[in-house]
Amino acid sequence: MSLESRSDEGVPGLTARVVRASFPKGTLAIRIREALGALFTDEDFAEAFPARGRPAISPGALALVSVLQYAEGLSDRQAADQVRARMDWKFLLGLELDDPGFDFTVLGDFRARLITHGLEERVLEVVLTRLSQAGLLRAGGRQRTDSTHVLAAVRTLNRMEFVGETLRTALEALAAAPDWLTPLIDSGWVERYGAKVDNYRFPKGENVRREWAEQVGRDGFALLDAIDGLTAPAWLREIPAVGILRRAWAEQYHRDGQEVRRREGKDLPPARDRLSSPYDIDAHYGIKRGAGWCGYKVHLSETCQPDAPHLITNVETTNATVNDTEVTATIHQQPAERELKPREHMVDAGYVTAAHILAARQDHGIDLVGPVGTDTHHSGRDAQAPDLTQAAFTTDWEARRVNCPRGAVSVSWSQQRKPNGTPLVRVHFALTDCAPCPLRPRCTKAANGKWGRSLTLLPREQQQILEERRAEQQTDVWKERYDVRAGVEGTISQAVRRTHLRRTPYRGQSKTHLANILSATALNFTRVDAWLNGTPLGSTRVSHLARLTLAA
Repeated sequence: MSLESRSDEGVPGLTARVVRASFPKGTLAIRIREALGALFTDEDFAEAFPARGRPAISPGALALVSVLQYAEGLSDRQAADQVRARMDWKFLLGLELDDPGFDFTVLGDFRARLITHGLEERVLEVVLTRLSQAGLLRAGGRQRTDSTHVLAAVRTLNRMEFVGETLRTALEALAAAPDWLTPLIDSGWVERYGAKVDNYRFPKGENVRREWAEQVGRDGFALLDAIDGLTAPAWLREIPAVGILRRAWAEQYHRDGQEVRRREGKDLPPARDRLSSPYDIDAHYGIKRGAGWCGYKVHLSETCQPDAPHLITNVETTNATVNDTEVTATIHQQPAERELKPREHMVDAGYVTAAHILAARQDHGIDLVGPVGTDTHHSGRDAQAPDLTQAAFTTDWEARRVNCPRGAVSVSWSQQRKPNGTPLVRVHFALTDCAPCPLRPRCTKAANGKWGRSLTLLPREQQQILEERRAEQQTDVWKERYDVRAGVEGTISQAVRRTHLRRTPYRGQSKTHLANILSATALNFTRVDAWLNGTPLGSTRVSHLARLTLAA
């Protein structure tokens, strides 16, 4: 398809008259058109279409329909039908009342083009630009961020199900070469892999199940050896399911000659590097607060100014094993590139380290507001005699030494790094100073060797920020300022209920990210419409029991 640019000349006269007469109070689509005008132009998506070929359906119109589709929870077929049937959609799209619309398959092709050309963010970026021009969005305010889990469009498999289903999937694909495959298998293969591999079909007993898993391993290696043989057609090695099988067997099994055994414990690759499903290789199994899921994480950032609509300005999608701290820098980079950088950024403890607070200030001029970890030194003694935390010690960074509350001076100062590369300073006091100290029960348990109390410090600027934040977050002023962060939980709830964010309809991280972008843009439409209507923000839901307690 080629792009044949179409200019939006406004809503056709007949369409405008009929729609305004039919909907005197307006609808979401009508109010969005009247407030923001023509949102998307075909030039916004020109990179996704060649200069020659059959003319394409207007990509600007397809982008707008894709957002409305998520705003109303519609399938591709239903969305295409709404373009033909809904007058208010025609008003928003600037179409004549008798416009025939398009076939629903065009929407899937449009999404594929966005992903292929790296334009997933374009839909949200264009809408944010129009909102800024309309005065509904501005930089320099407050922003808040939180994450939630997104379930993959595949079932969660245990390890035995995973290896069995991975081999079955490869066999299903290789069945396209029956003359080559048939001599390699026997009735036992059909019994093991003829039907979907499910936990309830497995034999009972730990030893029997282990033997079943090892038999699957031997079958998989035998199949891979045959594929790599000189007599096998070369195209077999290019089948995606075969590549997945090869990777899965390297992760799950160890072969020593003819002996095949399953990898266990530390012999397994980390969860973030290990496949969880043969049907979605981007989905991984993650655990948060004891709850596990196979899929992804989505991080939503929204403005939270009291005098403007709360709008989502950034969406980040990662696999389920990525920690929140790993995306903090990226979350700051995107608004800076869009010239929507906030002055304050409210996050929970999962996004905050002293290094992130420092980097946000120095690189972007953003005050990253969130609780840092408390001093973990404790001995569980009487509350009347509290432990001596790091705050009780005085650090002389120039002299590279630390003084304890009793005046003892550290005897060791060494620069070290954590396994992840984070620099730190290890400080030790001599045991000869600590042993006779009357404060020792509140300070250290060290009784042997040459070291008494030990301290772990961050680099100077980070350590000072950490100490300042630990003291600041204990004050009522900071707590009141931080209360605004809780509102992002309502945004996640609305995204889950309104746009079905909890489970992705697609396989693959890039497709899932595009779905999350469309969900966020649809929520922005909803919130702008509520703002234009004067609809107040929903109040925090309180249970009946809590209301009785508050009343008392």
